[in-house]
Amino acid sequence: MGIQIDVVAAYPINDEMERVLGLAEAVGEPVAVTFMWEGGEEAERAVLVPAATLALWEHWAPTAYPMRDAENENRAVTEEPELSHPARFGPFTLFRRRVGGRTAVVRQGVVVAELLNPGEAHWLEEESRNVRQGFMDPKQKAAFEEFLARQATSGSTEQ
Repeated sequence: MGIQIDVVAAYPINDEMERVLGLAEAVGEPVAVTFMWEGGEEAERAVLVPAATLALWEHWAPTAYPMRDAENENRAVTEEPELSHPARFGPFTLFRRRVGGRTAVVRQGVVVAELLNPGEAHWLEEESRNVRQGFMDPKQKAAFEEFLARQATSGSTEQ
């Protein structure tokens, strides 16, 4: 992940959320964030991924993230998040998904980023990188096949 930021998120009047969301959008890179919600017991860790970066990762990742949360593996019963109203932070609105735990970050009706758990963000980034590195577009593949054909021809005449 590119950037590590710690955010103390209090009440929506506080513009810290607006600043960190604006930073992720401006930088265009994933931002690791630690939320320490007012009155909360534990810090919540997430990765804020700009929408374009997430779209790229999901394009190249061959499968969906396996739905097992490392933090919840020790718990006997997995808690399902309650449905709640979208949370507003300045010009941004957060929509928490009940399935998968992602939170969509919307500004003026457009999703600009998503909050993912760190495991999912890391997995998506790695999977997309691995697939993308093994992929050749049709022109590149044809040129490589032509190169290999010439190598085999030149190698067979020398023997």
